[in-house]
Amino acid sequence: MKLVVTEKNDAAQQIARLLSTSGKPKADKVYDTPVYRFSHDGEEWVTIGLRGHIMAPDFPPELKYDRKEGWYGLTTEGEHLPARLPDDLAKPPYETKRKPFLKDGIDIKGWKVPSLPYLVWAPIEKLPAEKGIIRALKNLAKKADSIVIGTDFDREGELIGSDALRQMRQVAPDTPVSRARYSAFTKAEIDHAFQNLVELDQDLADAGESRQYIDLIWGAVLTRYLTMARFGGFGNVRSAGRVQTPTLALVVQKERERQAFVPEDYWVLWGMLAPKGSASEDDSFKATHATARFKDKAAADAAFARVRDASEARVLSVEKRRRTTNPPAPFNTTTMQTAAAAEGISPARAMRLAESLYMDGLISYPRVDNTVYPKSLDLKACVRTLSEVPQYRPTCQALLSGGPLHATRGKQETTDHPPIYPTAAADPGSLQPAEWKLYNLIARRFLATLGDPCVTEGTKLTFDVEGERFTSSGTVVVEPGFRAIYPYGQRKDEQLPMLSEGDVCDVRKMTLDAKQTEPPARYSQGRLIQEMEKCGLGTKSTRASIIQRLYDVKYLKNDPVEPSQLGMAVIDALTEYAPRITSPSMTSELEDDMTKVAEGADTQEDVVTHSRALLSGVMGALIEHKDDLGNAIADAVTADAKVGVCPKCGRDLVMKTSAKTRGSFIGCMGWPDCDVTYPVPSKVKVEPIEGEAGVCPVCGAPRIKCKPFRSKAYEICVNPACPTNREPDIVVGTCAVCEADGRHGDLVAHKSEKTGRRFIRCTNYDVCGVSYPLPQRGELHATGETCPDCGAPIVEVVTARGPWRICVNMNCPGKEKKAASRAGRGRGTSASAKASGAKRGTRAKSTKSAKTKSAGGKSSKAKSPAKGES
Repeated sequence: MKLVVTEKNDAAQQIARLLSTSGKPKADKVYDTPVYRFSHDGEEWVTIGLRGHIMAPDFPPELKYDRKEGWYGLTTEGEHLPARLPDDLAKPPYETKRKPFLKDGIDIKGWKVPSLPYLVWAPIEKLPAEKGIIRALKNLAKKADSIVIGTDFDREGELIGSDALRQMRQVAPDTPVSRARYSAFTKAEIDHAFQNLVELDQDLADAGESRQYIDLIWGAVLTRYLTMARFGGFGNVRSAGRVQTPTLALVVQKERERQAFVPEDYWVLWGMLAPKGSASEDDSFKATHATARFKDKAAADAAFARVRDASEARVLSVEKRRRTTNPPAPFNTTTMQTAAAAEGISPARAMRLAESLYMDGLISYPRVDNTVYPKSLDLKACVRTLSEVPQYRPTCQALLSGGPLHATRGKQETTDHPPIYPTAAADPGSLQPAEWKLYNLIARRFLATLGDPCVTEGTKLTFDVEGERFTSSGTVVVEPGFRAIYPYGQRKDEQLPMLSEGDVCDVRKMTLDAKQTEPPARYSQGRLIQEMEKCGLGTKSTRASIIQRLYDVKYLKNDPVEPSQLGMAVIDALTEYAPRITSPSMTSELEDDMTKVAEGADTQEDVVTHSRALLSGVMGALIEHKDDLGNAIADAVTADAKVGVCPKCGRDLVMKTSAKTRGSFIGCMGWPDCDVTYPVPSKVKVEPIEGEAGVCPVCGAPRIKCKPFRSKAYEICVNPACPTNREPDIVVGTCAVCEADGRHGDLVAHKSEKTGRRFIRCTNYDVCGVSYPLPQRGELHATGETCPDCGAPIVEVVTARGPWRICVNMNCPGKEKKAASRAGRGRGTSASAKASGAKRGTRAKSTKSAKTKSAGGKSSKAKSPAKGES
C-alpha cells in the first residue's frame, strides 16, 4: 500500500480523485481522521490530509540548573532539554524565593518580567498539536510499503511534511519515502508530480522550523514584556513580534509624517469652456490656469480679476501625444494581494479566498514570488480552458487565432512554482461573490499578460483668455489592447472637443478656489504589503496575516491604515528604549539568515542562536525602563478604549474586559466610586462617535457605532433602559408546554432593560421556564402562525434587506441538519420540550438545575437562558 500525506483534507480528496484509475475513491476513516482509498494502476493507495501543523513548538515550564549538568529545560514529562544560557545570567541559589525564582531554577511558564532574559535562551520542544491525526498517521505508516509526502511546496509545507515524517519514522523507520511537488490540482500537474518524485528538502524544512522558533521566542518575550509593563482591564494582552512590530512602525512613521505636516495655502484658477455657440452642457470641459498653483494670493487675485468677466478663449496650440502601456506582469502573491485590495478585498481575506480557489482546482498555488511563466506551462491550453467562461470567450478566441502566444515577464523569477494563473473554468453561479471576484481578477490578469499593449492619445489645448494662459488636457484610448479584458485601474476617457489653433471657445464660468496642500497619504493595505516586501518584512505567505494580526490586537484601524493611540504609544516607547526592535533592518537580517538555511549555507542552530543574541541585546534596556514604558502607553490604552463620558460622574466611559467572563462591557473609570456600567452588543465591532452625535439627547449616555461582520453598521445608545432602545412587548403565540399542563400562557417577545437583549418567554415562565432567543436587530411582527415542523411561533423580522420569516426554535427539525441532530440527541430534555424547542428554566427560588414536569409527564433538566432579565 502506498501512503500519500497531504497538508489538508481537501488536498487528500483532490489527489485521490485525480490519481484514481478505478473510479471514485472510497471515503473512509482511521479512528476519527478521514482518509481516501483508491487504486492506481492496480496498486492500493491511501491519501490522508493533515490539519496544517501537527506539531507545535513550545517552551518547557521551568529552567533548572545543576552544577554538573548546567542549565536544562524540564518538561512536564520530566525530560531534560539541554540549554545554553549566557554566563552573565544569575544562577541559583537566588536571594529571593518569589516567583519566577525557584530553589534550583527559573519558572518561565508564569508571566513575570524577571524571567524574560532567561526565556530568551530557553530550549524549545515540539509537542503534538493534532494527536488524533498523528495516531492515524502512525497506524497507516506501519502498513505502508512506501510513503509520499504531498504537502505544499514551500518552507511551511516542507516543515509540515518533515514533522509528519518524524512521527511516521517512529513506527516505520525503514519505509521508503519520497516527495511530490505540484503547483495546481489538475490531472496533468498531479500526474507529472507523482511520476517525478524527489526527496524531501530538509534544508527547506529547517528554514521553516527556524522561522517557527524565532517567531515563538520573539513573540513570547516581547508580548509578555508589553503586557506586564502595563496590565489593565482593556483587553490585557498587548502583542508584539519580530515582524509585526517593525510593520507597525512603518504605519506609525507615516502617521507622524502626517501629524508633522504643515499645510500651505495655494489658489487654483479654473474655468469651464465650450466650443463657440454650443448650447449643450455635455460639450463643456475644464481648463486650468497655466500656473497650476498660485502661492501668492495677490497674483491669483490679479489673474482672476482679468478673466472674471471674460467671454471668449482662443486656442493658441493643440498638442497630441500617443502613449503605449505594456501589459502587466503575471501575478505573484504580493501583486495579487495589492490588486485585490484595490477592489475592496483585504490581503488576509484575499489569501483565504485564493486558498479556497486553489483547493477547488480553479487556480494555481497562490503563495509564490515568481512573475515569469515557465516554458512548461501550456499557455494555449489555459486560454482554451478559459474560453468556456462566456465573459472571456471573445478575448480567448482572439488570442487563439492570433498566432503564437507571448506572455509578459516580471522581474522575479523562481523555479518552485509558476505565477498565479487559472487552472480551470469557473462558473460564477457556483462560487461565492467574493470568490468569483478574486477568480475573475486572476483570470483577467492572466489573459492580460498575453494581450497587446494599450495605446492612448493625450491632447493638450492651450488657450488665451484676456492675456492669461489656460490649459486643458484629455486622454482617450485608441487601441485598447489588454485593457479590453483587464480594465482594473484604468482611468476614464477624458474626451476633448475637436479644436484647431485659432478656434474660439465660449467661457461659461471662471472660479478661483482657495486650497491647502495635503499631508502624505496613509498606506492602503495593498500598499503596506508592497512596503513590507520592499523592507524585507515577512514573506509572501505571512505578510497578510501580520497585518490582520495588527488589526486584531487593535494596533491598527480603518483602511487606509491608521494606527491607534495604543499602537503609536507602543512604537514610540520601543523606539526610545529599544530602537532596533522597531527597525526593519534587524528583521530583514534574520530573513536573510533563514534564506541561507534554505539554501544549505547556514544551519538552523546558528540562525536561531543569532536571533536569541539580538533579542537578548535589547532586553536589558527594556527591563530597566519597564515602568517608563508602562506609563507611556497608559494614557493611550485609555484613549483607545474610551467610548464617551459617564453621565453620572463625568469620568471617561471605556471598553473593559471582564476578568471573570472575558466578555466586553462599558465601565466608568471612576470605579469603585462610580458603578455605572453598560452591556455591549455581541458579535459587533464597537466604535465611539465623535462630537455631539456621540451623546444621547434623551438620557445623556454615549452613543456608539456597531459594525456587524458583513452587515450594515448602526448606531445605538449604550443605555439599554433608554427610551430610544425600548420596544413594546408583542404576543407572538401561546405556550405549548403550559397548554399540555392545562394552563394558558402567552409567549411574549420582550427586550430586557438590563441587558438590551431580545427574547421570547412565557408569561408563566417561573412555572414552565419556556423561552426562545430572537435576532437582536430588525423590527419584529407577530404572524399568528406556528411552525409545521415543531409547533413553535413563526415571527417576521423586517431589516434593511427586507422582511424574513423565521421559526424561533433553534432546534427545529426544519432547520439545518446539524441543528436538527443536536436537537434529536436531546441531552436529557423531554420529548415535549424537544418538540416545542423551548429551553426549560427553573423557578426563581429553586436550585440552579431543578427538575420540572414536562407536558408528557417526564422530567427535564436545563438552564434558564433568560433568568433575571427584565
